[in-house]
Amino acid sequence: MAGKNKKKKSSGNVVAQNRRARRDYSIVETLEAGLQLTGTEVKSLRAGRASLNEAFAGEKHGEMYLFNAHIPVYEGASRIFNHEPIRDRKLLLHKKQMAHLIGAQKQKGMALVPLKIYFNPRGMAKLELALGEGKRSFDKRETVKERDWNRQKGRLLRDKG
Repeated sequence: MAGKNKKKKSSGNVVAQNRRARRDYSIVETLEAGLQLTGTEVKSLRAGRASLNEAFAGEKHGEMYLFNAHIPVYEGASRIFNHEPIRDRKLLLHKKQMAHLIGAQKQKGMALVPLKIYFNPRGMAKLELALGEGKRSFDKRETVKERDWNRQKGRLLRDKG
């Protein structure tokens, strides 16, 4: 064979998901970002303990950071070497990606929303970050109507054909 076999990227071991993000925002674009973590944070993530419910991403001093993400303290470590559960965590992105996200975030109604934290096949902690536009209540109702219609359509096609 002339080329290498390219495998589809799998999300690996998902640690935390932000399920409300897809309901509250219409997702325009997604990308993968690395996280700068301490050792006890990684151990806590490997134990499957994290929360992205109130988390968001933004610019601070020309860098991108993840704010309000809750990674609980690791019980196996002493209090001296443990981390703060809620702290600003630096996102590892290329400069062009940062410039694109900062420019897009300055547009009206655009927000950087973390979707999930997972471990890639190499064992690195990654964050799936989305650029989303805030939905209004009538947009949410329209999404629910469309989803229900698609379910009914699928049932009709399955039963008839």
